[in-house]
Amino acid sequence: MEFAISIVGRPNVGKSTLFNRLTGRQHAIVHDRPGVTRDRREGLGKLAGLEFRLIDTAGLEESSKGSLEDRMRRQTEYAIANSDLTLLLFDARSGITEADIFFANAIRRSGAAVFAVGNKCEGKAGRDGLMEAWQLGLDQPIGVSAAHGEGLGDLYDAIVELAEKMGKLHLLMPDLDSAKNEHDDDSEDDNEDDLAHDPSFDEDNPQQSLTDFDDGDINPAVENNNSIGAIDDQQDTGPLRIAIIGRPNMGKSTLANHLLGEERVLTGPEAGITRDAIEIPFTYNDQNIMLVDTAGMRRKARIDDKLEKAMVDDALRAIRFAHVCVVMIDAREDLHRQDLAIARLVAEEGRAMVIAANMWDITTNKQERLKELRYQLDQSLGQVKGVPVVTVSALKGKGIDKLMDHVFTIYDRWNWRISTADLNRWLDVKLEAHPPPLVQGRRLRIRYATQIKTRPPSFALFVSRPADLPDHYLRYLAAGLRDDFGLDGLPLRLLMRKGKNPYVN
Repeated sequence: MEFAISIVGRPNVGKSTLFNRLTGRQHAIVHDRPGVTRDRREGLGKLAGLEFRLIDTAGLEESSKGSLEDRMRRQTEYAIANSDLTLLLFDARSGITEADIFFANAIRRSGAAVFAVGNKCEGKAGRDGLMEAWQLGLDQPIGVSAAHGEGLGDLYDAIVELAEKMGKLHLLMPDLDSAKNEHDDDSEDDNEDDLAHDPSFDEDNPQQSLTDFDDGDINPAVENNNSIGAIDDQQDTGPLRIAIIGRPNMGKSTLANHLLGEERVLTGPEAGITRDAIEIPFTYNDQNIMLVDTAGMRRKARIDDKLEKAMVDDALRAIRFAHVCVVMIDAREDLHRQDLAIARLVAEEGRAMVIAANMWDITTNKQERLKELRYQLDQSLGQVKGVPVVTVSALKGKGIDKLMDHVFTIYDRWNWRISTADLNRWLDVKLEAHPPPLVQGRRLRIRYATQIKTRPPSFALFVSRPADLPDHYLRYLAAGLRDDFGLDGLPLRLLMRKGKNPYVN
């Protein structure tokens, strides 16, 4: 059980800035334009030893029933109802407005514990506006500067005093070490494994002699075999991070809501509703998952707005920290250039990937359409050739279980490790079947191979002359790895290093 605090208020009063300040993470998009935040965003808030679940909300506005603003307001009301404390944030420099009074009355009538918090109180700038807050009929207003971190000591004292009265102070002061282990999901999870079995590998400077190669062939699924080792023992113990990405209006938020079993993020006919990348923890088949719903990503050439650039940057960050990316496409249409660009980004980051062909329920000529989509992927995306394509209807919830089965399968493969002995027996077979080419009358020699990391599967090849080994031979080896070890659907990394002659002093 956690102590929950929600931040509410009019648009553009600094709610997301305060959220970023208290969570210590620049996750919420901050912009001068009003109404940037639309969904609830949750994070671990910390304040001088206190820990709590912090909820950022959309700006409170009077609105007509059924409108986007009305749906945003209902999300905010839900956050208030499920919080131990609500911070009603207002702009102290502008003073109290009719909207502030209206919503203060509404929150007070709900019976929720609420503090009036005046933001932008740098120095003496907001003193007059802070005094105006007495008319809200709440306790003594608290002045802070979210941008500069001023006034947080007064906020701390007020939260502690309230928690003591509620008998919930113990929820605000958990064991800090265990809390850190529970919530520290922000570290990179590539988990590079050193070559302890290979004395010639330079751990201090591994990149000096390695040449990165992103292979371009991914083959259809093959049967797993016994040469695959256990899932990497150094993988993180946090939840499985799944990012839902794609162009605008592909049904990403609708899919997220079906997975969560509630209207957790805003959906509607309006394009581009989602702006922030919203992280939501949930459990699916006893598996702890952090689901990330992202804003639609348009072509870079069409982005000339700073806000949209920030939205895309947020989505790119979600890709970098994801384990599996679900790329949403419109099953009724041919693949767009932007669909392919997004998929390439995922492959370049080394993330596992599943393609979700949405709107399948209203797609005509289904078998022909699916065949055409897979053909287009094979022809246009060498890095993800053979990636799973799952047909779904996010609106009706069809195909969701099948989609998640593929997510779990590709995640397991992403963590597979091949023993060095099995890998080199395989290499001997491949070298005998198709030896490396002659270069300047001398045959290239590949002496040794080892898997240096998982996530994605990465391999080092110790070659007599790495610079002379042609790309087509690397593609031959990579295709063999996928066929023989069941590594289909994954971006592989083949790294080359000059092998040392043991007879040379």
